[in-house]
Amino acid sequence: MYIDKLFNLKGKVSAIIGAGGHLCSEMAKSFARAGCKVAIIDLRLQKATKVEEDILKEGFKETISLALDVSKKEDHYRVLNEIINKFGKLDILINGAGTNGSTPFLEIEKDEWDGIMDSQIKGTFYGCQVFGEYMLNNKKGSIINISSASAGPPLSKAFTYSAAKASIKNLTQNLGREWGTKGVRVNAIRPGFFPTKWNLKNFIDEDRKKAILGHTPMNRFGKTEELTGAILWLASDASSFVTGAEITVDGGYSCMTI
Repeated sequence: MYIDKLFNLKGKVSAIIGAGGHLCSEMAKSFARAGCKVAIIDLRLQKATKVEEDILKEGFKETISLALDVSKKEDHYRVLNEIINKFGKLDILINGAGTNGSTPFLEIEKDEWDGIMDSQIKGTFYGCQVFGEYMLNNKKGSIINISSASAGPPLSKAFTYSAAKASIKNLTQNLGREWGTKGVRVNAIRPGFFPTKWNLKNFIDEDRKKAILGHTPMNRFGKTEELTGAILWLASDASSFVTGAEITVDGGYSCMTI
């Protein structure tokens, strides 16, 4: 069928960094359901293994769980080599690792700033550099970075996170330009509010929830599975002329004024 051919990902190898997390775990499952072989990668191996167990229960067997500290370039090389040894190639990369913090600006310590920046922009930088080099050598590949509604204008209470996400957006655009003729596409998705339990505890009290939903035309938070359509599209040949783009999935948040 036409639609199956257009979005076909069967047999592709996808690597999802941060796959133990709220959003990226669903992305890993969606790649498996789409027929991909899946590398499930997270700082904490037990989180990756839990996601792998969920995928295996659905009947998808082509998986591997790997630990990765995204702030260490040598870890990226190790993980890439393990993926190639297991599956023989790599076609798709999600750079989805990252932490956040709600500390008031004047109280942010260097360790907190560095930790968030390491997990967000340094991790994305190393992922693009190491995995991107492999893809460039093969003249094909799709890299999908994770931007945010806070990439600009920045959201309140998320100072370091917002600065990191703005950097990820900029890096994505830079690489889209740089690699446009080299067979490797680099894009980002820009999720709106898909809150975790941590978000609800540390960021979103009732007043903030009211403000967010009042600024979201759909008047609700996103569901994790509502990101996967954009992800599968960016990974597939259906988006073959899309690079350097930031794809917004936010229930209308970014188009709202008054």
